[in-house]
Amino acid sequence: MPLRHDGTSHPRSIGIVCAVGAALLGLVYLTMAGAPMRYLGVNAGALLIGLAMLAMVGGTPWRDRRWSGVMTLAMAILLLGTALFGDKDQDAARWVRLGPLFIQPSLVLLPVMIVRFAQSPNGRSTLGMVIAAVALALQPDRAMAGMLATGLAVLVMMRPDAPFVTPAFASGVASFAVTLIRTDTLRPTPYVEKVFYSAFDVHIVAGLLVMTGAALLLVPAIVGKLCDADHQETYLVFGAVWFTAILSAALGNYPTPIVGYGGSAVIGYVLSLTMLPKTARPRVGAEAVPHDGTKGGSAVYRCPSAVAYLA
Repeated sequence: MPLRHDGTSHPRSIGIVCAVGAALLGLVYLTMAGAPMRYLGVNAGALLIGLAMLAMVGGTPWRDRRWSGVMTLAMAILLLGTALFGDKDQDAARWVRLGPLFIQPSLVLLPVMIVRFAQSPNGRSTLGMVIAAVALALQPDRAMAGMLATGLAVLVMMRPDAPFVTPAFASGVASFAVTLIRTDTLRPTPYVEKVFYSAFDVHIVAGLLVMTGAALLLVPAIVGKLCDADHQETYLVFGAVWFTAILSAALGNYPTPIVGYGGSAVIGYVLSLTMLPKTARPRVGAEAVPHDGTKGGSAVYRCPSAVAYLA
């Protein structure tokens, strides 16, 4: 998707393309690996559900600052409810059963919560972060607690003086510390966990498809960081959140987002795209940098030429 002549880019559209691409690569991997056909149906259905939700909530109070704290708090309570009353497997309570399907609410909700908090931290959303941290420690879920701690670590480095950020970060670190102490005894599930390794056992092409699909998840953050000067925190936190999910899947028995079997991560990723701007215009001002690298009052913050055609 080329950059317009006026420098306008479309971060959310890039994210949608990357989500669809990663999901399709995941479906090819699942087919090559001999996964049951219903697994492919679940992932494809989750992608369609996520895109439908993206269309419905992209311009609603979901992104309204007046409602962001309430929404974050409500989602945190859902995570706590999962920890207390959700379905358990070997003492881990991370799932909610919907008919024949098991949904992991933290994979659906937590990425949205973290990125939204980065955009507009306030008292209610801080309380939501603390409740979410407690929920993840109770479940326990080391991968999601790590996602929370990492996302907030990026934010606290960028906004060290923000009054609500430090308490949220402290709760995230404490939650992650608790999950490190508690033993995680869950065994890997075929096509869900350890996919970055098992895919290469199927075929080198399958492994490369999985690696490429995972890399696509980070493209919106990279392009946004390079091309949009006004939403840097959003892109860095978004990238940190999904990089942590990928790293967790590589290091432990945790779901491989989008390219592995599991609808929760598919919906969660697409839903988190609601936090990215639909349109990002270059900033004009003294701090902007033109193509020649010089600074000037009328300069425009531009994409490097290598990524301009993606924006």
